[in-house]
Amino acid sequence: MKKYDILLVGGGLYNGVIAYYAAKAGKKCLVVEKREHLGGNIYCEDMEGIHVHKYGAHIFHTSNKEVWDFVNALVEFNRYTNSPVANYKGEMYNMPFNMNTFNKMWGVRTPAEAKAKIDEQKSAIIGEPQNLEEQAISLVGKDIYEKLVKGYTEKQWGRDCKELPAFIIKRLPVRYTYDNNYFNDRYQGIPIGGYNELTDRLYADCDVELGRDYLADKEYYDGLADLVVYTGTIDEYYGYKFGKLEYRSLKFETEVLDEENHQGVAVVNYTDRETPYTRIIEHKHFEYGTQPKTVITKEYPVTWTEGMEPYYPVNNEDNQELYRKYAELAKAESSVVFGGRLGEYKYYDMDKVIESAMNKAGELGLR
Repeated sequence: MKKYDILLVGGGLYNGVIAYYAAKAGKKCLVVEKREHLGGNIYCEDMEGIHVHKYGAHIFHTSNKEVWDFVNALVEFNRYTNSPVANYKGEMYNMPFNMNTFNKMWGVRTPAEAKAKIDEQKSAIIGEPQNLEEQAISLVGKDIYEKLVKGYTEKQWGRDCKELPAFIIKRLPVRYTYDNNYFNDRYQGIPIGGYNELTDRLYADCDVELGRDYLADKEYYDGLADLVVYTGTIDEYYGYKFGKLEYRSLKFETEVLDEENHQGVAVVNYTDRETPYTRIIEHKHFEYGTQPKTVITKEYPVTWTEGMEPYYPVNNEDNQELYRKYAELAKAESSVVFGGRLGEYKYYDMDKVIESAMNKAGELGLR
């Protein structure tokens, strides 16, 4: 008889949900995590009494009431509303693109005036957009594209917008209202006390091994449990048999500033091409902090190479084709489940990760 029912490879949100339901079902779990902490990319570090989002801004938002009820049964959420600001060479614009943005950009005051301006600029693109630049202009017009989309996107993907496929920007939110709430979802907020509160509750009943590489000792770990739930990169699991999937990575520069309020908002996007970072996060604003000092993080997109943290799958056609080959192998596994952003090579928001894990817990008979 094996020591554990389930071996959870990776200590992020996906496995946290599996762990929670497994414990309720009386199952014994072991978590093996490569980093020195649980929580994956939602992990928070305490600096100056501020919960610092170590791996970039994480704002919980969802329209799925079941997911919202699930997380709120574990921790209390505040009423934080995401209202980022874009900085283009010192000009400040509200995001997402709304009447405040259009008024600042063109001096228009009514939705009809704004729509007429965008429609006029959109008409420059005739026929099916051939690349991301044409797709963006066909959605929001030339001015908004050039000031608020182009530079940011090129930094994010590390290549010219003309070289990026149109499908990367299927839609850009355009609102003809004076509403700076970035998300359309019914619910949003940040856990009071930071995301570690949520992580601690999800993994409360597990045995945990931190700083351990499952793949380096796979045979040993596989011998400990009947089922493996793997949330690492799927191509690495199979020894890059068909080749490596592509990712974008991030570099963070965090500093403590001896001032109470640095930028007046949690997130400022830098949309010009020349500024090397894509955004500055001021963490205290996520929880309405009044601490005497503040902590900011500059976020730099970088090309992923082996050994770096993979953050964003590059979901172009070549990578999707490669992923499908690995997914076929995964389907044939009887005692391994692949989940989460890296295991499924999919860009997931937090609520979608939870939803996916809840569904999988159901399939596994845990809920």
